[in-house]
Amino acid sequence: DDAMGVLGGGIEPDDVLAASPRNTRNTQSTQSTQIGGIGELRLLRRVGTVDPTSLDAYRKAGGYKALEQALKLGPEGIIREVTDAKLLGRGGAAFPTGRKWDAVRTQAEKTRYIICNADESEPGTFKDRVLLTGDPFAIVEAMTIGAYAAGCSRGYVYIRGEYPLGAERVQHAIDRARAAGLLGPKVMGHKFAFDIEVRRGAGAYICGEETAIFESIEGRRGEPRNKPPFPVQHGLFGKPTIVNNVETLANVLPIILEGGAAAAQIGTRDSAGTRLFCLSGHVTNPGVYEVPMGTTLGELMALAGGVAGSGTLQCALLGGAAGAFVRPDEMSLKLTHEDTRAAGVSLGSGVVVAFDDTVDMHDVILRIAKFFRDESCGQCVPCRVGTVRQEEALHRIVSGRTLGSVAQEVALLEEVGVAMRDASICGLGQTAYAAVESAIHRIGLFNG
Repeated sequence: DDAMGVLGGGIEPDDVLAASPRNTRNTQSTQSTQIGGIGELRLLRRVGTVDPTSLDAYRKAGGYKALEQALKLGPEGIIREVTDAKLLGRGGAAFPTGRKWDAVRTQAEKTRYIICNADESEPGTFKDRVLLTGDPFAIVEAMTIGAYAAGCSRGYVYIRGEYPLGAERVQHAIDRARAAGLLGPKVMGHKFAFDIEVRRGAGAYICGEETAIFESIEGRRGEPRNKPPFPVQHGLFGKPTIVNNVETLANVLPIILEGGAAAAQIGTRDSAGTRLFCLSGHVTNPGVYEVPMGTTLGELMALAGGVAGSGTLQCALLGGAAGAFVRPDEMSLKLTHEDTRAAGVSLGSGVVVAFDDTVDMHDVILRIAKFFRDESCGQCVPCRVGTVRQEEALHRIVSGRTLGSVAQEVALLEEVGVAMRDASICGLGQTAYAAVESAIHRIGLFNG
C-alpha cells in the first residue's frame, strides 16, 4: 500500500476515490482497519469474507436461519433466550437487552417501534461502522427478530451522517430483504408485518443519546428528554420503543441459533459473550478486535501487536472521550463490567486509545474538554455552563495563568465536575468530567 503523491487539478471526488490505493467502495471487504480476535469470531465472522451486498451470499453463510428459528420460538421464547444469554447493551449503558424487549412487549399500547442506534459518535469508536458496512443483512435480520419479539411494526436505523457507505449498504440490505419477503406485510409468510427505514444524523454527538434520537427522527433539534417516562413506555412518537446499539443487535443472531444458556458460557458470569474493541493510537495494528469478556487489557493490546511509536506506553484511554485513562501498571485489568467498575473506569463503547511517552497529555485533555464544550446541546445549565468552565480552568492550568494555585484550580474542576455528573439530564454532561478526573487522579497529570 505504498502511497504515491500526485498534484493536479480539474478532478472530481470520484476521480480521487478511483485513484486511491485504499479505494474500497467496489470491493467486498470495506475495512481499512485490522480485523481480528481471540478464538472463534462470532460477530465478525462474515466481515471481509462474505459479500455485504449479496443477500444470496449472506443466506449461504447462515443468514436468516436465526429469523426462521425465532419465528418458531415465538416472542416469549426469543426473549427468554436473550435473557438467558445475559446480553447487556454494547453502546455503553449495558442495560439488559431481554428486559428491555420484554418491557416493550408487555405494554398495552399496540403501536411500537425498534431503533438501531448507529450514531457512532464516541471518539475512537468504529466497530459499528465495520458491522454496518461489512455485514448489513445481519443488522436487518436482528432488528426483525427484536421487532417480532416485542411486537414492533416499524424500525429505524439511525445512522450518523459521516457514514455514507454504511447508510448505502444498510439501505441496500433493507431493499433486498423487502424484495425477498423478509420485510413487509408478511415476513417469511407469517402474520407478522415489519419494515425498516434509514434515517441519517447530521453530525451531533448528542444524538447518540437514546431520547435525542427520538427528537431528531421526529424532526426536531436533537436534545435529550427527561426520564421518566422511559422509552419502553413513551418513546418515539410517544409510543413504546426499543433502542439497541448495532453491536448489541449483532449478538442476537448467534444467541438464537445456539441458545441463550450456551451463549452465556462465553465470557464471565456477570459479563457474558464476546465484545468488540476499537484499538487506535500508538498500537502496531489499529483495528477492531473481538475477544471474550474477561480478556485483560494487556492481552488485547498484545493482540493488536503491542505499543507502537516509542514502544513505551504512557497511558491508555478506555471507553472514549466519556471514559477514563488507565496506567501501564493496570494492563492486567479484566475487560468486564464488574472489574472495570471496581477499578473506577468503564468499558463504554469499547474504545482503547494508546498513548506512548512522547505524547503531551495536556493537549489530549484540552481536546477532550473542547469536544464536550462543542457537543453540549446547551439544554441544561450544569452541562452548558460546566463544560465551558471546565475547559477554561484547564486552559489556565496548562498555560500557567491560574487563578490562585494549581491545587485551587483542580478543586474548582472537581466542584464543576460533580455538579455536571449529578445534575445534568443526560449522559453527556454526566460523563464530561470522567476523562479529566482520571487524568488528574489516575495519571497525575497536574502533579508536576
